[in-house]
Amino acid sequence: MQSVARSDAIDVLIDRLLTRRAARDHWDGSLASSALATGTAVLALGIAVRNGYPDAAGLAPLVNAGVSWLVNHQNPDGGWGDTVISKSNISTTAIVWATLSDVAGQGPAAGPAVQQSEAWLRRAAGDTSPESLRTAILRRYGTDKTFSVPILTVLALTGKLGAEARHSWRSVPQLPFELAALPHAWFQHLRLPVVSYALPALIAIGQVRHHFRPSRNPVTRVLRDRVRSTTHDLLHAMQPDSGGYLEATPLTSFVVMSLAGMRRTDSPVVQSGVRFLIDSMRDDGSWPIDTNLSTWVTTLSIDALGAAGALPDEDVRAMREWLLAQQTRREHPFTHAAPGAWAWTPLSGGVPDADDTSGALLALRRLGDPDAGTVSAAAAGIRWLLDVQNRDGGIPTFCRGWGALPFDRSTPEITAHALRAWSEWIDYVDGPLQRRIDASARRAVKFLVRSQRQDGSWIPLWFGNESAAREDNPTYGTARVIRGLQSSLARDDTDAARCLQRGAAWLLKCQNSDGGWGGDIGVPSSVEETGVALEALGRAVGAHDANRDALKRGLEWLTAAAKGECGASPVGLYFARLWYFEELYPLIFALGGIAAVARRLGP
Repeated sequence: MQSVARSDAIDVLIDRLLTRRAARDHWDGSLASSALATGTAVLALGIAVRNGYPDAAGLAPLVNAGVSWLVNHQNPDGGWGDTVISKSNISTTAIVWATLSDVAGQGPAAGPAVQQSEAWLRRAAGDTSPESLRTAILRRYGTDKTFSVPILTVLALTGKLGAEARHSWRSVPQLPFELAALPHAWFQHLRLPVVSYALPALIAIGQVRHHFRPSRNPVTRVLRDRVRSTTHDLLHAMQPDSGGYLEATPLTSFVVMSLAGMRRTDSPVVQSGVRFLIDSMRDDGSWPIDTNLSTWVTTLSIDALGAAGALPDEDVRAMREWLLAQQTRREHPFTHAAPGAWAWTPLSGGVPDADDTSGALLALRRLGDPDAGTVSAAAAGIRWLLDVQNRDGGIPTFCRGWGALPFDRSTPEITAHALRAWSEWIDYVDGPLQRRIDASARRAVKFLVRSQRQDGSWIPLWFGNESAAREDNPTYGTARVIRGLQSSLARDDTDAARCLQRGAAWLLKCQNSDGGWGGDIGVPSSVEETGVALEALGRAVGAHDANRDALKRGLEWLTAAAKGECGASPVGLYFARLWYFEELYPLIFALGGIAAVARRLGP
């Protein structure tokens, strides 16, 4: 009976996943609507309207719809979280509170929602005085100003840090936008207070702060005045055809509201940014944090379907051609990344990154024996990953050498992902590239050994759990690293073998009494986390009765959950630790987990 239920669940997941394709060659998925993204977009459009945007009348209905959505999705406690099922947090609540207060005259009445959110902020920050809000927000993000300064900028633009601009902007740290005028190659040595992908915010927010409260130092003030035009031109040059930096609503909104706040509504940056916000708004009045993760979810779907032996033969060629078409062919204007990599989306705002490049390489191998063109493309992707490897042996997300802030450092799950990708392709590439892969793989394994925590787990960068301590997700991180350490390039390393055993032991210890897994020990089970845990353990657990029993209990929990609605959980972390959920994740991770354990346990 268990075998029949397992088979039924796999069939259900395969059918649902294939049905969710945007076309026969790829998936688009659907990111959660975000109160934070909606709040920033509404405010950006509202500031543009009152500061002379040419088509102000056309923007007013969008502002009204966004306000209505925000009011209708306020949490019972008066705050807002990043997604519609997230708990309230100070970042999102402060932004939405400021937005609704600012645009109340331009849209439907939002007075009760403002009052309730203000009460929430008093409980969270002590009160809503400028100093209390500033202290609470800076405390949340520490030395990383990537998101704390934009939030404070929102509060300053809406008068929440004081009525007088001269005093209110004093609470906003000055970002050194003048440094953006320096050669890009210097950036990794400058230890900027924002991460690499946030350069547009560095420029625009730095400029608006300088506009309202210039430095008292005459030399600094003159320097910043002189580079305002140059850095604005750079901001324009980095803007993609869609108008959306990284296809991200919050980042684009911060740029638009900053320039519009200086009455630069004639700027082509503002014009393009507003167009992006109009185009990316959903029918219900909300915005997601990003347009889509199409390349990412396509590679994950192909990997899961391939593991289950369920890739549709008639579509394999089309899937391969679609993936190959997404590979970058030129240096990227944003991060100056070399050609040969993949971004998370095929849209113009996507930026090449290591995780998506590894995912694309693995998916291409799932799609059958490669021809010469596919091998050539894979070799370019492999070289890109090798070139981005940091000195510590780990793989970062976007750029080599940017190590000052967390989102630019080497990270275990991305390093393990690259290890898997290299392992799948090493037999297909030429001798010199094989030798480079061998050397880099040894360094990567050493990084993974060093980054394992004492309890046996690893902490990932791009996934978290709101209910876990420090909002980390060691279940996801550990499961993904185990997969990397199971690859051929790590198999003969004794240190790697010990780390793998300790990681598997931690995952088994993390299993909940209901049979599933959450993001950490004692965290409620989710489909996504149970799926990735079982996928790793299905290949790591031996024939010991106790461990096989753990797999059976996990399989029973996941099988039952997968045959139901299979709702998504906000386990994804986006830029600046913004939560999201993706509707395809439960299907993908559940299929991968059930297929892996089914092979281990047999009929």
